[in-house]
Amino acid sequence: MPSKKHNQGSDFAQRMAELRKAAGYTQVDLAKELGISQRMISHYEGRAEHPPAAQLPALAKALGVSTDELLGIKPVKKTRKPDTRLERRLQQIQKLDPRPRKQIMQLIDTFLEAEQLKQKMNS
Repeated sequence: MPSKKHNQGSDFAQRMAELRKAAGYTQVDLAKELGISQRMISHYEGRAEHPPAAQLPALAKALGVSTDELLGIKPVKKTRKPDTRLERRLQQIQKLDPRPRKQIMQLIDTFLEAEQLKQKMNS
């Protein structure tokens, strides 16, 4: 008797993949954010009808949606601004102690000044 094939394109899986991409996450980045493996994210986006209930609040928060939006109970609000990778990094920098935060800012300033100089030279 042939085995039953998993639904490879469940509504939840497609919705989760779209929300992850809109939020600027790779599967690896999202997995790190949630403290789970990339393989689990891949499973949620491929075969799972729903992730474990305990994972829903953290997943929704990371993706910037409500659990109802993630599950498809409510439509995703189009007005929400996706959280980009750069914005997440800046939030992490803000939480650092003053000394490493200052060092990072100096490094960023150095790169920005070099790029501005390069642009002036090319003009």
